[in-house]
Amino acid sequence: MSDKAILHISGMSCASCVRRVEQGLREMKGVEHAAVNFALEQAAVDFDPASVSTEELGKRVQELGYDVVKIDLPGPGGMEKTTISVGGMTCAACVRRVENALKKVDGVKDVAVNLATARATVLHDPAWSGVAGLKEAVTDQGYDFLGVLDEFQEDPIAAARIREIKDLKLRFSVGAVLSIIIFMGSMQHWFPFLHAIPPQPLQMVLFVLTAPVVFWVGSRFFVGALKAARQKTSDMNTLVAIGALSAYLYSTLATFFPRFFAEAGLLPHVYYDGAAMIVTLILLGRLLEAGAKGRTSQAIKRLMGLKPKTARAIRDNEEIDIPVEEILKGDLLLVRPGEKIPTDGIVRSGSSAVDESMLTGESVPVNKEPGAEVFGATLNRSGSFTFEATKIGAETALSQIIRLVEEAQGSKAPIQRLADRVAAVFVPAVMGIALLTFVVWYFFVPEPVFSRALLNFVSVLVIACPCALGLATPTAVMVGTGLGAEHGILIKGGESLEKAYRLTTVVFDKTGTLTRGEPEVTDIEPAEGIAPEKVLSTALSLEALSEHPLAQAIVNRGKAGGLVPLPAEKFEALSGLGTRAVIEGKSCLLGNLRLMIQEGMALSGMDRQASERAAQGKTCVLVAEEGRVIGLIALSDVPRESAKAAVAELKAAGLRVAMITGDNVSTGQAIGRQLGIDEVLAEVLPGDKAQEIRRLQQEGQIVAMVGDGINDAPALTSADIGIAIGAGTDVAIEASDITLMTGDLQAVPRAIRLSFETMKVIRQNLFWAFIYNIIGIPIAAGVLYPFSGILLNPEFAAAAMALSSVSVVSNSLRLRYTGLKP
Repeated sequence: MSDKAILHISGMSCASCVRRVEQGLREMKGVEHAAVNFALEQAAVDFDPASVSTEELGKRVQELGYDVVKIDLPGPGGMEKTTISVGGMTCAACVRRVENALKKVDGVKDVAVNLATARATVLHDPAWSGVAGLKEAVTDQGYDFLGVLDEFQEDPIAAARIREIKDLKLRFSVGAVLSIIIFMGSMQHWFPFLHAIPPQPLQMVLFVLTAPVVFWVGSRFFVGALKAARQKTSDMNTLVAIGALSAYLYSTLATFFPRFFAEAGLLPHVYYDGAAMIVTLILLGRLLEAGAKGRTSQAIKRLMGLKPKTARAIRDNEEIDIPVEEILKGDLLLVRPGEKIPTDGIVRSGSSAVDESMLTGESVPVNKEPGAEVFGATLNRSGSFTFEATKIGAETALSQIIRLVEEAQGSKAPIQRLADRVAAVFVPAVMGIALLTFVVWYFFVPEPVFSRALLNFVSVLVIACPCALGLATPTAVMVGTGLGAEHGILIKGGESLEKAYRLTTVVFDKTGTLTRGEPEVTDIEPAEGIAPEKVLSTALSLEALSEHPLAQAIVNRGKAGGLVPLPAEKFEALSGLGTRAVIEGKSCLLGNLRLMIQEGMALSGMDRQASERAAQGKTCVLVAEEGRVIGLIALSDVPRESAKAAVAELKAAGLRVAMITGDNVSTGQAIGRQLGIDEVLAEVLPGDKAQEIRRLQQEGQIVAMVGDGINDAPALTSADIGIAIGAGTDVAIEASDITLMTGDLQAVPRAIRLSFETMKVIRQNLFWAFIYNIIGIPIAAGVLYPFSGILLNPEFAAAAMALSSVSVVSNSLRLRYTGLKP
C-alpha cells in the first residue's frame, strides 16, 4: 500500500529545476510517482513507506540542492492528521509519556512527538475523541496543551515566502541603488560632473561597487549554479551566473591589465554596468514573480479564512463556547443570527435563512427547517436554530473543497509535458548557442572585437528564460481552479481542464438534472369499468416499498387522497421497467408500456392514452391486475428554471447538446422540445447510460455527461468529462471531473467556459514562452546585425528575460477577471 507525501520546496528557479527534482525523486527505490509543481513550489510523491521514508525523500531533495520547508503526509486509508503543541517537555522520558498517553485516546492510531519543536503529530480515524481528548491526555500527564498547531503556530510555507520576498526586496533595493551609480560611472561622458575623474581610478571604484551587486545581491544565482553543477547539470541560475560573471571578470581584467589588452589589439572596455544590471533586473523579475505567484494561490487562503474559530455547544443543558476543533459528532450546536455555522450537520429545531454563497456561488439565502442539512462556514442570516453535528474536521464540505482545490492546483495538465520535454534540453542548448555565438563573432566576423563577441555571448545567456516555460501551465491551472471554487465550480485538475477544452457534446441526464426530480401525478385514467380510486390504490400498494421518485409521487398522491397501502406479497423490483407483487391474492404489475407488452398484458386501449400523454411530455405508468391493464397514471417532472437557458448557452458555444432518459421516445422528445434539445436518447436503462456515452465517443465525439444520481456514476466515469450536480450524491461527485456545488444548470456552461478560458491562457503562456525564446535568443546572438545594425546589450536582454516570466504569471492572473465572463 502506497502513501502520499507533499514536499514544500524552496530554491527552485525554473523548469529545469522541476525536471531535476522529479527525476531525482523518481530514481529512489520505493517511489512510485513524483510530480513537481513549480508555481506551488511543491512535489507530490507516491511512495512505499516500507522502502523509503519521508525523511529520505526530504534528504534527497536537499542533496539535489534545494530546501524542504515542510512535508505534509495525508493519513492513509482515510485517516486524518492533527498536530498540536505541547509545553513542559524536557527530555526523552517526557516524549514517551506524552506519546503513550495520546495513543490511548479513542480513535488515535499513531503518534509522533518531537521534543525539539514541542509538537505532537497524531494520526487518527475521522470518528475519534477530538482535540478535547488530546487536551485531556496531555494535561493529565502534567504537561501544557498549547493548542492545535495550525492555529497557534506560523505557517512555515507562508513564512518562508514572506522571508523570501523580504530578502528579495532588500537585495533588489541595494542592487538598484548601486546599479544606478555604476551606470553613471560607466557612462562618464553623459554626466559632466564626472568628467574631471580620470578613467582608471573611476574604473577601480566601479570594480568595488559592482562586487557586492554581483556576489551578494546575485548570490542566489551563484549558489544555485554551484548546486546544479554538483549534480552534473545546469539550470537558469547557471545561465545568469555565467553571464554576469563573464561581464564582471572581463571588466576586471580590462581595469587592472589595460596594457595586456592594448598589446593584444583589444579595446579595454569595461562592462560593470552590464554585470550589475543583469543581476538587478533579473532579481526584480524574481521579486515580481514571487508576488504574482503568491496571488495565484489566494483562492485557498480565502477558503481557509472562511473557517469559524468557535462554536456554541449545548452540553448538560448549558450553552458553552468551545473551539471548533473540540466539536464531536452528535453535539448539539446553537447558531444565532449573523453567526457562521461551525460545522456540517442537520437542523433539529428552529428555522432560518442561510447564505451558502461561499459553497455554491449563489447569493440568495436558502431556507432551513428541521431536517435540513447545513454546512460549516456558511452564514446564518436571520433566525436562530439548533443543529446536530454530523461531519467534523476533514469530513466537512469546506474541508473537502479545500482538499479538491489543493489537489487540482498541484496537478499537471497534459499540455505541460511539451514544456517539460523542452526544459530537459533547454539550458544545455542555450549554452551551446552562446558559445557558438562567441566563436562566430570573434573568429568569423570581419574586424573581430573580443568585447562584442563577449557581450553577445552574455546576452544569449541572460535573455533565455526557462522560467516562463515552467510557469506557463501551473499558474493558469491555479488561478482557474481557484476562481471556479469561489463560484461553486470544483475542477479536479489540469487534465480535466484540458479535456473540457476539447468538448464537442454535452449529454444531460433528465430526471433530477434537467428536471427537478420531483414529479407529480397529473392524470389518473382508468380502463372501462374501473374506478380511478382502484387504479390509485393498486399503484400505491405496489409503490409503497420503492424509493424511486415516480413511486414517491404516486405514494404522496395516494396518501393525500386518504388511501392506505394494502399488504404486498412476493414483491419484486424490475430494474428500469417497474414492479410486481401479489395484492389481496391477485397478481399485479406496474410499469411502462414495454413491460406490459413483454408480460403479455391486455392493454385495454391504454397504449393510445399513454401515447397521447407522452406527447405532452408526461411520464406514464400502467397498472395491471390479473393479466389486464386497469388504468394508467401520468406524471410530470417540471424542468429546472435554469435548464433552458443553460442549453441555449451551450448551443451558442457550438456544442452539441443531448438528453438521456429512461422515458419513452415521445415523452423524452416532448421535454427536449421544451428545453431546446434536439437530440434525445430515450428508453435507456440505468445500466446502459455508460454504453450510450461510449457509442457517442466511438462516433468521434468528446463527451461531457451531466448527472446527479448514483445510477449516473458509471456514465460520469465513462464520459471524457463527468460533471456532477453537487446537490446530488457523494458517489456521483467522486466519479466526476467537475462538481457543481449548486443546482443552477447555468453553472455547466460557466464551468466549460472557465475551462476554455484557462486552456486559452495556458496556450497563450506557452506560445509566449516559446516565441520569446525563439525570437529573443537569435536577436541576442546578433542575427539582425547584418541587416539592421541592431545588437542587444546584456542589460536589455536581462530586462526582457525578467519581463517574460512576469508577463506569463500576469496573463494567468488575468483569468480572475475574464475566466467566467460570457
